[in-house]
Amino acid sequence: MPQTDVPYHKARKRFGQNFLHDHGVIGEIVASINPKQGEHLVEIGPGQGALTADVLERAGGLDVVELDRDLIPTLLLRFGLNPNFHIHEADALKFDFASLKTDERPLRIIGNLPYNISTPLIFHLLRFESMIQDMHFM
Repeated sequence: MPQTDVPYHKARKRFGQNFLHDHGVIGEIVASINPKQGEHLVEIGPGQGALTADVLERAGGLDVVELDRDLIPTLLLRFGLNPNFHIHEADALKFDFASLKTDERPLRIIGNLPYNISTPLIFHLLRFESMIQDMHFM
């Protein structure tokens, strides 16, 4: 999905942001995740929604955890009308992923992570391993 309608947001070094733009790469990432209708997907750090659009379309619903409050309006503008799109403004390193488990479906966790949080985040997510089906990170 072209992102010409996305307001400009300069990637912030302190958040380790690096936004995906190449639609070919985005398509390959989403294909490897292979989201299916009805699965419970959770995207960590959706940024401007490069992966979000395709994942939401294919899965039919999506929870996102975003720390940068300046990106929340962009995400709401793009996806907020979808009743199955839920934003959690939070630090993923402190987020209670158990709060997302509302039914028997396991969580599928995805994200284009900043390098500096990837290892601590994986250790944090392992606390919730019984409710997670898989994790796909870039």
